Amino acid sequence: MSSPAIARLDASKGSSIPNNSNPGDATATANVTTSTNPADNVAAHAVNIASQEAKGAPSASATQAATVIEGAKQLAAYTAVDHHILPHHKVIGIGSGSTVPYVVDRIVQQGKEVNSGRVFIPTGFQSKELIVKAGLILGDVDQYPNIDVTVDGADEVDSDLNCIKGGGACHLREKVLAEAAETWVVVADYRKNSKVLGTTYKQGVPIEVAPFAYAKLLQNVHRLGSEKAVLRMAKAKAGPVVTDNGNFVIDAPFDESKYKDPHSLLTNLKMLTGVVEVGLFCRMAKAAYFGNQDGSVTIKRDNGEEATLREEEIKNYGGATST
Repeated sequence: MSSPAIARLDASKGSSIPNNSNPGDATATANVTTSTNPADNVAAHAVNIASQEAKGAPSASATQAATVIEGAKQLAAYTAVDHHILPHHKVIGIGSGSTVPYVVDRIVQQGKEVNSGRVFIPTGFQSKELIVKAGLILGDVDQYPNIDVTVDGADEVDSDLNCIKGGGACHLREKVLAEAAETWVVVADYRKNSKVLGTTYKQGVPIEVAPFAYAKLLQNVHRLGSEKAVLRMAKAKAGPVVTDNGNFVIDAPFDESKYKDPHSLLTNLKMLTGVVEVGLFCRMAKAAYFGNQDGSVTIKRDNGEEATLREEEIKNYGGATST
C-alpha cells in the first residue's frame, strides 16, 4: 500500500491512490470522500502554501487554510491506519470526530477481501453511520468486549499522550472502546498537539453527568476549581446537549496547574456522585499521530519516543506497528 503523502504527491501529477472502483463492491469506496474532497492532493497543497508563505507571498485564504487542516487530518489518519490496522486485526474500534472519516476511508482502501473478515465497533452515532455507509460489518462492544485496535480522534493531546475528549459528547463510549482495545491510537491535526492540556482546547474538560444531578454537580465542579464550568447547551434545539446515553454534559475549564496533573484531576472529578464519565483519557494511548501543515506526520509514543516523518520517509517507516 502506497504512503498517503507519496500518493498525494503523485495525485498532483495526474495519478491517485489505487482504489477498487467496482460499483458492485459494497466496500469499494467509502462514502466519506469524493472527488471534490478538500483533502485531495493534501501534501502538494500543504507544501505549496508553506512555500508561498516562506517566500513572502500573501497568506493562504480561509479556504486554503481549511484545505490544509483537512489534509493534515487525512494524512494523520491514513498513516495511523497503515501502521496499526494490519491484516491480522479482526475486531477494530472506530472513534468519533472530524478525523475519523479518513480512518474509515483508509480502511476501505485496504480492500474488500481483508475487510470481509473484520468487525467494526463504533463509539457513537457518527462512527456507526460511517461503518454502515462504507459497507463494513457492524458490531457492538457487548458482543466483542476485546478489541484489537481502536483509532480515535482527540480535542487535545499533551506531551505524555493524555487527551481531552468529549467535544462531540461521545467520551463515555469512546473510553469504553479505548479500554477494551489492546492498542488505542489517537489521530489529529497539528492544532491538537500541545505540551499541556488546556493550551488550545479552551472549552474545558467534558463531564458526562446524570441529568437529575447536574445542578449539584455544577456546584461541586466549581468548588474543585472550575469557576466557569457550565452545562453544555445545544445549538440546533432548545435546552442542553443530550448524549447518546441520555445524559447531560458539563464543560469545565481549569487552570494550567490542574492540567499539569491530569490523572489527579480525572480522579477528583470521577469521584463526584452523579458523574458518569470524564473526558480526560490518561495513560491510555499507545501512540498519537498528528498531520502537519507541511505534509509531514508527527508520531508520539507512550514510551516517550517522537518522530516527524516527511513525505519521503512515511513510505518506508515501519517502526509503529501494532501487535
